[in-house]
Amino acid sequence: MSDPFAIETDEATRHLSLSDSAVARLNRLIKQEGKPDLMLRVTVSGGGCSGYQYGFDFDTKSGADDLVFERDGVRVVTDTVSMDLLAGSELDYVDDLVGAYFKVNNPNASSSCGCGTSFSV
Repeated sequence: MSDPFAIETDEATRHLSLSDSAVARLNRLIKQEGKPDLMLRVTVSGGGCSGYQYGFDFDTKSGADDLVFERDGVRVVTDTVSMDLLAGSELDYVDDLVGAYFKVNNPNASSSCGCGTSFSV
């Protein structure tokens, strides 16, 4: 791999799971938008206070280099480069005193920031 921080993954670990609360929240958001073909796109890019940061956006299409994960009719899509850093992660939705937000429980992250949107490996 050309990226010295990339994580070696195999097909068995190249998955992203969704928690019950993430599925429920995505179902509500998609119904509110009235577009049943919406997918949540999860990306990883350089930046943030810990080196990498997560990005969340809705999308209606997936590309040739995308991986799509589905649970209970909800679809989450990510590109293969982001999957190198997301492999084995769980997408969760948290609603607590701090606020309501999507959170990635990433076993590849060696540390993360207080806001939970950036991490390092």
